[in-house]
Amino acid sequence: MSNPSIKQVTVVGAGSMGHQIAMLAALGGFNTYLQDINEASLDKAHTTLQSIMSKWVQKGKITEEEKQAAFHRLSFTPSLEEAAIEADFVIEAVVEKLDVKREVFAQIDDLAPPHAVVATNSSTIVSSLIADATNRSDRVCNMHFFYPPLVMDCVEVVQGEHTSSETLRTAMELCRAIHRTPVQLDKEISGFIANRILFAIQKEAMYLYENGYADYTDIDTITKKALSHPLGPFELMDLSGIDVGYYVMQQHFAETGNPEDKPSETMVQKMKAGELGRKTGKGFYVYDEAGKVKR
Repeated sequence: MSNPSIKQVTVVGAGSMGHQIAMLAALGGFNTYLQDINEASLDKAHTTLQSIMSKWVQKGKITEEEKQAAFHRLSFTPSLEEAAIEADFVIEAVVEKLDVKREVFAQIDDLAPPHAVVATNSSTIVSSLIADATNRSDRVCNMHFFYPPLVMDCVEVVQGEHTSSETLRTAMELCRAIHRTPVQLDKEISGFIANRILFAIQKEAMYLYENGYADYTDIDTITKKALSHPLGPFELMDLSGIDVGYYVMQQHFAETGNPEDKPSETMVQKMKAGELGRKTGKGFYVYDEAGKVKR
């Protein structure tokens, strides 16, 4: 059921996270805009979502009528003004770079109605580093979905010192309205909860690999077989996108100044080679067109 105080949800950024978040909002009954300055990204998002939703219909997760109704509520546009001008809730899902996010937030602030909440889907950057780019700091928060949003149920909702209780409550209610489980963080910390735990695992896995203790495939096998993780750390880096992890570590290093927080040499090499994981067909593993590992 939709939150009556929210009629329109806008998602800025049609990448791997944004297009699925927008679909969740449309499925939840909200009039939804998905905005991206790259029209090719919007076309790809539309095609991808049509494919995913058709599979949902085939599996009986939704009806054909529910699918069509959701797409009727979902609009794709390259115009931020069109997307934001009547928005009640905006979710930013652009690249994990602080300067880019601050610029986008300033633009949204100029265009969106004064009452609109603006949340960042950043996986590591706290909203206090972004909020002062707007004139609505009290209506800014983190709302971190996990990849892929149409599958993963949890959302970390983070209240910075600038975030009002009303904003936090609205974000929590929106999560429930789109059938996701929100978990409230009462204060900010870079990386939040899940990623801080995950980064610790990935950092140690990379150390073991780069120092020759075991091959990355064997580290993944041990993690899955001995620790019962559904994916090994290198498989997960490929799934999330090596570029995403790279930018996250760059931002973390910028905040801490600790050389140990820099992206690993392996990640740097893969960035230079364009080997970003499943989305490019090669990361640590090589993938076929269906996203399956080639044996």
